[in-house]
Amino acid sequence: MPNILTEAEQYLLDQIRQGRPQAWEQFVDRYQGRLEAFARSKLRTPSDAEDLVQDAFMSFVQSLGAFRGQASLETYLFAILRRKIINWGRGRKSSICLLQDALPGGVQDDSGDAADRLAAPDQTASWYVRRDEDNERQHLALAEAMQDLLDGFKQSLNFRDLKITEMLFYCRLRNKDIADIAGVRENHVAVTKHRYLKQLSDRMTAVLGSSLSACDDSFLTAEGSDAMLCAIWQERRLSCLKRSTIGAYLLGTLEPDWHDYVTFHLERLGCQFCCANLEDLRRQTTDDGTRRLHDRIMESTVGFLRKS
Repeated sequence: MPNILTEAEQYLLDQIRQGRPQAWEQFVDRYQGRLEAFARSKLRTPSDAEDLVQDAFMSFVQSLGAFRGQASLETYLFAILRRKIINWGRGRKSSICLLQDALPGGVQDDSGDAADRLAAPDQTASWYVRRDEDNERQHLALAEAMQDLLDGFKQSLNFRDLKITEMLFYCRLRNKDIADIAGVRENHVAVTKHRYLKQLSDRMTAVLGSSLSACDDSFLTAEGSDAMLCAIWQERRLSCLKRSTIGAYLLGTLEPDWHDYVTFHLERLGCQFCCANLEDLRRQTTDDGTRRLHDRIMESTVGFLRKS
């Protein structure tokens, strides 16, 4: 799997791997708040949330040698924390979106969770090692094609179809529920899905040509498409909002179309990762124990830097 870290992320990671405490403290400062907000949204007791966030940073620094940049630093940290929350809850499923919880029975069965598979170094390694080079190319091409199409929705301000696509492949809701939420006919949902899959197929063929065999075209089948696309969507967090966009939303400076979509993504869809970022930005203006947790994390993890 190729390294998808930004230059800034890679630089910070390299500094941490060199055992520089200042870089580690910058890393903790950057991600602590959003992780704590995510944990608090899942757990009833603040102290439990703080403990698991501390454990997540501990796990990250102890597994630096195994991390290959297969996800952004934020996504990887969220995956570690989410796995710890699931383990703490004795296997209870930790939903990605609040909308999944609001519609009992409306979420299609999932064969796996890509975000969870990123959580542990051994799981991550085993997942990716199983792919041969051709499958890696196809997986990457599909992820890039999905991102391009989603970016196209945003650039054309086609937020209606973006919302439908999110509910189809991120939340895995049924067509009827999506139609009710989006205020469209059920056949429009089906047409949107078919068109999206066809565009993905065309882009895959253009990039990979003859190397895309019939057996690898399973994302076009009714049985295989949803699970595969959902896994990639969760792995890459394709439609998650930029932190700057969430900040602009808080300030009320977004254009009306964008404000409506961000409201949907945060409040209706309820993306747990973006909601955690929103809560973190809101809490930055108050002193509610954030520094105390920061000190705990630093004390328990900084000693592992040179051992990684």
